[in-house]
Amino acid sequence: MDLREYVINLAKASKIAAKKLSYENTNIKNSALLMMSDAILENKAYIISENAKDIANAKEAGISEAFIDRLTLTEKRLIEMSEGLKATAALPDPIGEVVKMWKRPNDLQIGQVRVPLGVIGIIFEARPNVTVDAAALCIKSGNAVILRGGKEAINSNIAITKVITKAACAAGLPENSIQLINVIDREAVNIMMKLNEYIDVIIPRGGAGLIKNVVENSTVPVIQTGVGNCHIYVDKDADFSMAENIVINAKVQRPSVCNAMETLLVHKDIAKDFLPHMCETLKAHKVQIRGCEVTQKIVTNVEIIPATEEDFKVEFLDLIIAVKVVDSVDAAIDHIFKYGTKHSEAIITNNYFTSQKFLAEVDAAAVYINASTRFTDGGQFGFGGEIGISTQKLHARGPMGLNELTTLKYIIYGNGQIRE
Repeated sequence: MDLREYVINLAKASKIAAKKLSYENTNIKNSALLMMSDAILENKAYIISENAKDIANAKEAGISEAFIDRLTLTEKRLIEMSEGLKATAALPDPIGEVVKMWKRPNDLQIGQVRVPLGVIGIIFEARPNVTVDAAALCIKSGNAVILRGGKEAINSNIAITKVITKAACAAGLPENSIQLINVIDREAVNIMMKLNEYIDVIIPRGGAGLIKNVVENSTVPVIQTGVGNCHIYVDKDADFSMAENIVINAKVQRPSVCNAMETLLVHKDIAKDFLPHMCETLKAHKVQIRGCEVTQKIVTNVEIIPATEEDFKVEFLDLIIAVKVVDSVDAAIDHIFKYGTKHSEAIITNNYFTSQKFLAEVDAAAVYINASTRFTDGGQFGFGGEIGISTQKLHARGPMGLNELTTLKYIIYGNGQIRE
């Protein structure tokens, strides 16, 4: 069987599974998720051993530590994946929810009800936990899923898929509800992106290159996710201690993810008092600092690398930060408008009116006042997980939970009406 035939057969099988999943009983879906949760823990040694192969290959290839962190599965992360499945099972089933209902003068009753999207293709890179998150949310929302992970995590993804699909089938879900394209040939993605007849939507999760390729080349509808050039603006009315804690959390806690901060903006009135200690603390956490000309003049106690125009555009996904001193909140908003990716932006201030201005004028999926951008996450928002963070405006925006994996169908009740 050639590659094209292989991918098409997977998609056809998913389409058949999606038909039954669209009206599957909630109890069976929840049972499947709970059995998948147990299976992850029961097979953790097997999954970790397969993940170790991917880590070894990544190190041999000279891949960065930040990338390897995204790839690594520990016992703690497997427990988190297992708990995520339980959390998703505990969420209300969106399918069949009547969103609204109204009556027309001719006595027709018209309503909108939530239904699944159908077959969802997920194309992702080095985070094998996406395999479980995506499968869980798709199953609960009545969608079949085709997973295509990056070559760096191929062993991990095969192992995880094998474990959870066996559990899902044992619980009574249709066969092929969860499928993985288990070849690393990139042509598989190109084939996937043209299968409008079988795949209803494609969601890319990964770096800018992957997302750009899918958006530009897919004929299947795409929900764009992921790229996070996130900013924190420290206003002249900020609490310094709060600001420092939030900046460190947003940059250091897990720098390799899309909701980590990449650029720090500081109001000129407080820059001399705030930046030297802030930069010293960042350096203590092994963060490389790339600063504007004003930052370089103000901060003399630690090394500041001159920032280039490119530094304000990129998503570092590493312990690197760009720093810029700005004249006002308007200048900060303008900087974010120019360089941001509409993901997550934050302001640190005790001035109510300034905070509300920032909240109203910054165009992003998530805008924070006095909190870390690291909270932009389906689990943190109470969604039980996420399929991705949409940075577009149609059909979903921000962390995508169960509702974002559904669409609406009109239902009409009549008693013999005909149109004249």
